Amino acid sequence: MAREVSSITRVGTSEPFELQVARGHVAYHKLVFKFGHNQTVGQTEETIWSQGGLYSYPAAATIMTVSSSSADDTAAGTGARTVELFGLDADYNEISETIVLNGQTPVSTTKSYLRINRGVVHTAGSGGENAGNIYAGTGTVTAGVPANIYLIINGLGDNQTLMALWTVPAGYTAYMTQYTISTGTSSNTPSVLEARLVARPPGGVFNTRERVSLSNGALESIFFYPLPFGEKTDIEVRANSSSGAVEFNVSAAFRMVYILNGDELNG
Repeated sequence: MAREVSSITRVGTSEPFELQVARGHVAYHKLVFKFGHNQTVGQTEETIWSQGGLYSYPAAATIMTVSSSSADDTAAGTGARTVELFGLDADYNEISETIVLNGQTPVSTTKSYLRINRGVVHTAGSGGENAGNIYAGTGTVTAGVPANIYLIINGLGDNQTLMALWTVPAGYTAYMTQYTISTGTSSNTPSVLEARLVARPPGGVFNTRERVSLSNGALESIFFYPLPFGEKTDIEVRANSSSGAVEFNVSAAFRMVYILNGDELNG
């Protein structure tokens, strides 16, 4: 395994702070870059994630099942073979595990998830990607699709989730530095994409933290003073079309650094 070269800051010169954080050289600081996609955003507001509709969160930490809509996503198949889940446990602590897929047959997680923040395909057969949609969820699984979906990795070659949502782990405060929303949709029908960055603190409701409107192209917000989000806060990007006649193809992303709180450092 290659040895990482020491940060030049450690030998008395300088290096950008952002690069030091990205290299893991600043204790108690972590980076997160979340991005999502929703191909058909209509007049009813939806979360920007591949499944579409408003995202629904588990009411309590629970064992999930992982399955695919394709029988080729299996341990010896041509599609995806293993997928890693990243989420939070009942106490909002970060957890992860790797699942060996079994096609449309559900495989249970060994850990209980209160939140699932991301999923990544790590290995695949000759196809190089998942052949079907990969799901994590609860309830009855029909042809690989669970009744309650909390994660989807689409079968379009991304090999990971496209979910513009994230929950801050316990003991941390997250600071958002950048937020982007874009659409390639164009239409002669006068219509506007209405997008919101929303956040819900524990025990609270979703509040709008920024609202933007566009008909096509992209809007980027860079926060000179980063937006803070406390521990256990759910963060999402949502959008809707102003017209029932026009659906928007929407992508969204946000970048944050989350830092361990001072009380946690003191034990």
